[in-house]
Amino acid sequence: MSNFALEFKNERDLYMAYMPFLKQGGLFIKTTEQFELGDKVNLEVTLPGQLESVQLETSVCWITPHGAQNGTEPGVGVAFLNDEHNIRNQIESNLGRMLNSKEATYTM
Repeated sequence: MSNFALEFKNERDLYMAYMPFLKQGGLFIKTTEQFELGDKVNLEVTLPGQLESVQLETSVCWITPHGAQNGTEPGVGVAFLNDEHNIRNQIESNLGRMLNSKEATYTM
């Protein structure tokens, strides 16, 4: 199982990585590491303005390979498997109206 830490310095970076279309929520991780759909990833997340990180169990549900069209960043999208810290709601509170933006993200 892989381990990643994501620290979001501002809401824009969080918006670019957040995957609201997933039932439990999820985040995009920029990486050139190779993954398969369904691989488990331990994720440590620090949201903007927070000092403490949150540990999440996630599963790979999206893969953007190196050399993807439109110069999209390579990486993987991970779906939250457990959200005991209510991270999805915290992210959506941080993003507020940005969630309705038409601006492209790392995944859509």
